[in-house]
Amino acid sequence: MNLTIPAAVDRAARLFGEHTAVAEPGGPRLSYTEVRTRVQRIAGAFIEAGIEPGDRIAIWSPNTHHWVLGALGASYAGATLVPVNTRFTGPEALDVINRSRARALIVAGAFLGTDRLAALRSAATREEAASSGLGRLKLVVRVPIEDDGRARARSAGMTVLDWEEFELCGEGLDELAADRAAAVEPDDVSDILFTSGTTGRSKGAMSAHRQSLDVARAWAECGEVTASDRYLVLNPFFHSFGYKAGILVCLLTGATIVPQLVYDAEQAMRLIATEKITVLPGAPTIYQTMLDHPARPNLDLSTLRLAVTGAAVVPVALVERMQVELSFDTVLTAYGLTEAVVVTMCRPGDDPKIVATTSGRATAGFDVSIASPDAEGAGEILVRGPNMMLGYLDDAIATSEAIDADGWLHTGDVGTLDRSGNLTITDRLKDMYICGGFNVYPAEVEQALARLDGVAEAAVIGIPDHRLGEVGKAFIVTRPGHVLSEDDVLRHCEGRLANFKIPRQVEFTTQLPRNASGKPLKRLLREESS
Repeated sequence: MNLTIPAAVDRAARLFGEHTAVAEPGGPRLSYTEVRTRVQRIAGAFIEAGIEPGDRIAIWSPNTHHWVLGALGASYAGATLVPVNTRFTGPEALDVINRSRARALIVAGAFLGTDRLAALRSAATREEAASSGLGRLKLVVRVPIEDDGRARARSAGMTVLDWEEFELCGEGLDELAADRAAAVEPDDVSDILFTSGTTGRSKGAMSAHRQSLDVARAWAECGEVTASDRYLVLNPFFHSFGYKAGILVCLLTGATIVPQLVYDAEQAMRLIATEKITVLPGAPTIYQTMLDHPARPNLDLSTLRLAVTGAAVVPVALVERMQVELSFDTVLTAYGLTEAVVVTMCRPGDDPKIVATTSGRATAGFDVSIASPDAEGAGEILVRGPNMMLGYLDDAIATSEAIDADGWLHTGDVGTLDRSGNLTITDRLKDMYICGGFNVYPAEVEQALARLDGVAEAAVIGIPDHRLGEVGKAFIVTRPGHVLSEDDVLRHCEGRLANFKIPRQVEFTTQLPRNASGKPLKRLLREESS
């Protein structure tokens, strides 16, 4: 089945019709027929605004039905989706919008005390608008997360509409939208998901429609997801886990999407009880917070069927508790990355120890290999297959560094393969650590710390944390004559870095341990912090 995302929208409407596609807590409940109708209208609105095939449409908004409709509407209009991390600051989001050359932006209104459009404009002013990328935007659509009283406005040739008015612009354009959707090809670029490298510079991983749908289909098959499932999507839609292993999985299977705006353990458990949730993927910390929450014994979680986790070490005891105390019939672990989404995954029926200590076997057409294995069989994990990214946006050098001449993607992770092909992640070649399910690249944090007056050197590592899995710890060498406090460092990071990137601990030292070439030995810093 070689579909495009627009074709998958049409197929879902035909197959699943009035079955509920999206059930937003406190919001609308939309059938698959209604989703297609509104997606066509949104695509028409994009076309009316001048969006052409191949244009990029960015979404900087949390998990609501607007994200689902906006993303699918962008694809239906023949555009390329560019998700933006909702935790990004104005400058971080502006960088993604600028480098992707986005022509339209869907952005949350007032949300968690932040006006994101105002943050963008402020960042653009500091960067000077002529080179900021905001000037390329034809259209900004504000999502009404909280009532901020905004109305239609124009700024520097850019139209700003509220969501309701934007949808109305697409009325009567269904035929035009359908023609645009029919012209989309499976090999067209469907999305650009930005990640970061060890240099701290973000890279946009490009995927084709066929690839995004194939990895979603493989994930759904491993989890045995069907139209009878109700999927609580805690993972943010801007992440491949929330978008491709969430929205697209449901689109292909007819499962119901139940999005949670902001994760809260008790609220999530109440949604499980009231919405009869069956599928609940997430990072290990999600399940740990539920298991330890005092409200859990009083809530009915018996409908839970499938958990899929990963991105961190999963203790065997946690898998067992999830099955016994959270009522999961099936707990699976998986391994993926932005450039390949889902590479390996356990299967139903796997032994709990396999689930907890490995990330399962290859899926989605991938081959997995270990480069130059040591005596224990450990080496860098290499990945190859038809669903690997097309390459990094406008970065041929980074693409050639990541993918070798034989087509193998060098992941930067270290692991082993057992005789059954189960992959175990043992270490990282890169210094990246995972905080609450989000990748943090120390080089980016170190660059921000270097801009603090008084900092001579900085090294950041990930250290264990019971709630978030890992958090950052910064080792700082101050310049002579300067005195800094931990509060000085943390205040400097606020507004420059997303919250999950801000170190939770700061240690001042007179020097950093180094190897013969002068590179800081983070292994020794981790040992000192253990």
